[in-house]
Amino acid sequence: MDTSRQIRVRRAFDAFFEPVEQRSESWVLDLFRHTAATVPAYRKLLRENGIEPGSITTFDDFQRLPLLDKPSYHERYPLPELCRDGALTGCDMIAVSSGSSGRPTIWPRTLEDELHVARRFEQVLVDGFGADQRATLAVVCFPLGTWVGGLFTQACVRHLAAKGCPITVVAPGNNKAEILRVLPELAPHFEQVVLLGYPPFLKDVIDTPGAGWPEYRIKLVLAGEVFSEQWRDLVAQRAGIADPVRDIASLYGTADSGVLGNETAVSVGVRRFLADRPELAREVFGDSRLPTLVQYDPASRFFEVHDGTLLFTADGGIPLIRYRIADEGGIFGYDELLDLCARHGFTPPPGPALPFVFLFGRSLFTVSFFGANVYPENVTVGLEQPGISDTVTGKFVIESVEDADRDRLLRITVETAPDQTADATRIAESIRNQLLRLNSEFAHYVPAERQLPEVVLRPAGDPEYFPVGVKHRYTRRS
Repeated sequence: MDTSRQIRVRRAFDAFFEPVEQRSESWVLDLFRHTAATVPAYRKLLRENGIEPGSITTFDDFQRLPLLDKPSYHERYPLPELCRDGALTGCDMIAVSSGSSGRPTIWPRTLEDELHVARRFEQVLVDGFGADQRATLAVVCFPLGTWVGGLFTQACVRHLAAKGCPITVVAPGNNKAEILRVLPELAPHFEQVVLLGYPPFLKDVIDTPGAGWPEYRIKLVLAGEVFSEQWRDLVAQRAGIADPVRDIASLYGTADSGVLGNETAVSVGVRRFLADRPELAREVFGDSRLPTLVQYDPASRFFEVHDGTLLFTADGGIPLIRYRIADEGGIFGYDELLDLCARHGFTPPPGPALPFVFLFGRSLFTVSFFGANVYPENVTVGLEQPGISDTVTGKFVIESVEDADRDRLLRITVETAPDQTADATRIAESIRNQLLRLNSEFAHYVPAERQLPEVVLRPAGDPEYFPVGVKHRYTRRS
């Protein structure tokens, strides 16, 4: 019996039940020292880089520490050596990444990790949705099993219930039939229903004819993908959500360290303001794409930017110091971003005075076409236009392929909605129009005669392009 674990868990629960305690940025130095002293792999890494832990005494010193990533750290050392005291037994659960890059990764977890992340769910469900005052049914629609999303989400929401919130959790996972079976039975007993899942899957569920969404008083918690504000409005309309700014929130979640940040009414308001002003958005974010914009707690997750990609520092079953997650993005101070909005005549809704992090996703998910990066975010907007959005599910696959003459063409395979007839020509023209509007590289690099993509329509659930029950990938390499 490990009595020291009992002590750690009880302390973690005590802290979770108390009001949020603000910490200065010096906590990252304390985490570094503790990690250097207790994690064998990190100790070896420092030694190999000629770094004496005692020499890291200031924040400037901290910023000279080596960057970590999966190849140079997680995949290089035995799994137990990445954990405290070189033992997996200090962790009580194993999660597996969803393998977006093609190779799943093992991430040991502790209950204390869940309590840290539960604070982010608390900000969404309690501060945003009023789940401390309203009887709430939380429906976990992320895949269940070893993958990180489902069971981790279920645990975090249950911790909020243990804290006293009138929340009840049901976890049908990404089983559409089961979701639609339990909702009519349970929803009438609650004041609101929160669906938690990946955006394209929840849209597919909401698009089910005759489901009666408005009477369920739906809220949505999303993760895993960047989506447009047109998508937010479309899904809100179909789900009977009156206020898409406050009732739909996205999480910045990773298998590596749980939830790093979350949307708030402030961040959504700012994003919607910039979505209508592509030139200003390009000036603010340095890119034609509209990123996910969330707020984060610097007392729990510390962010830096290196060469246009995000680094974070966080405690966990595998403590991560200056970890490069490969998400392209950046950070803004709270006052910095709100002052920028004010200079352009916009005041966002009220919300927490926390810093912002924005992310575009990873360059792995782009396709190069005539030297221009074609992003899923741009294509998505083309599918969300009136007269098209009703005929497709929102899933697609981008490819740059050669035709019979060895010329390059942009092929986009689109999943049609059940019992709908889509118009491939109209879809192709809509996607081209949005690429020209939003993607300056595409407009300037791609010859006019090559700008119209080839659109291929496939039925919902097509096993080659849109298999059911697995995380969708929007690009395919040729």
